[in-house]
Amino acid sequence: MEKATVSSAEVHQHIISLLQKPNPVILDIGCNDGTDTQQFLNLCPQAQLYCFEPDPRAIARFKKKLGPSLSRVKLLEIAISDRNGMIDFHPSNADGDAKEWDLSGSIRRPKNHLTEYDWVRFDRPVSVETRRLDDWCSEAKLNTIDFIWMDVQGAEADVIAGGMQTLSNTRFVYTEYSDRELYEGQLSLQAILDLLPSFEVASHYPRAVEGDVLLKNTRF
Repeated sequence: MEKATVSSAEVHQHIISLLQKPNPVILDIGCNDGTDTQQFLNLCPQAQLYCFEPDPRAIARFKKKLGPSLSRVKLLEIAISDRNGMIDFHPSNADGDAKEWDLSGSIRRPKNHLTEYDWVRFDRPVSVETRRLDDWCSEAKLNTIDFIWMDVQGAEADVIAGGMQTLSNTRFVYTEYSDRELYEGQLSLQAILDLLPSFEVASHYPRAVEGDVLLKNTRF
């Protein structure tokens, strides 16, 4: 397991090198303003990128940030969860320099996030469209996914519950985790691994109260 501090660019480069193909199918679930999307496009211009984001503020920034590159990705203005229809989304906000902070919004209610990151507040929930990953992939006729970048702020269990078929046909998954339940029902790393028995840890990037992990599907 890798435990050294690495830059975001190094993480993206490492992932693209593992995919070993010029046109991988990549799902960016919780793409926010497109920072990661743009990095993947820069490293792999022929990637087939599908990006999911329910927060209107982040969607607007995504479109602005990608600019001319917007036509090279498919942006879906929805949340991915364990159901189809509408779901409550809890937008994040802050004051002062972080006034536009929309990076912590989730379909899960905040819990220990309120004390661990007490400068972030959560606004009144808004209703957003949501889809199960399996249903969306079936409609999109995507049978095999090379890589899923999952940044869903505590809603990992919801994505997994609605995407078991898709995940079984996905080569790599990168996700956040927290052992301190920053959001209600947020999964620990071990709980994520328990739900995905065919996956093993390829790289581990721990931080103070949470971390990121790259998982490899041993079925491939």
